[in-house]
Amino acid sequence: MGSRFFAVVFAAGVCSAALAQAGNSLVDNTRTAPPPTRQLTTEERGDILMARKMYREAIETFQSDPHKTAVIYDKIGIAYHQLQQLDNAKKNYEKAVKLQHNYAEALNNIGTVYYARKNYRRAISYYKRALKISASASIYSNLGTAYFARKQYKLATDAYQEALNLDPDVFEHKSNYGTLLEDRNVEERARFHYYLAKMYAKAGRTELAMQYVRKCLEEGFKEKKKLEEEPEFQALRNLDEFKELMAAEPRVL
Repeated sequence: MGSRFFAVVFAAGVCSAALAQAGNSLVDNTRTAPPPTRQLTTEERGDILMARKMYREAIETFQSDPHKTAVIYDKIGIAYHQLQQLDNAKKNYEKAVKLQHNYAEALNNIGTVYYARKNYRRAISYYKRALKISASASIYSNLGTAYFARKQYKLATDAYQEALNLDPDVFEHKSNYGTLLEDRNVEERARFHYYLAKMYAKAGRTELAMQYVRKCLEEGFKEKKKLEEEPEFQALRNLDEFKELMAAEPRVL
């Protein structure tokens, strides 16, 4: 009775945009086509192909650039990653880091390869290296997801909270490049949504808190008493919707 749990865990170029699900986000710096008054650069053509999810064509285009930068190698890595060719993805991320040692996004992406291979300890190591260079909400989200996979829930919550502090909507973003799916059982997904509900309730974001309370209960969260007793949920307890959820036996998905 497995279930799909989203973990978005990429970074591209040098700008940040959160996306994981649960889990971990894609940082995207794909550019729109410039005015037709000049010829597109190789990188711009590759960006357009990436945005269209034409990853093989994007790889060929990026690789045709005779002066590859760290950013180009990182984008080649992302394209391979989307094709699930993790060895090729990792090789190109490492080339990016070799050219630019302080390239936080490429370090993050190496972490995503280890995460995809369920080597969470190594993933955490690379996420931490990236965070020493750039305090990114996306990378903190990825770090939290890796801790969560190791059942280190306190560390996961701390990392998620840092992500939320940097970007209040980090867990609500959607990526342009798509999502990597990792298998998680229903119990783990329910726990993840419980922690999101708790963080949103603490931040006073009642609507999102209630959304995730409902989700965690529908997914069979077994520690319902925590919702009734923990101080973070105090402000929700007077809501009719919350009372109804506590009184009902939600249909487990």
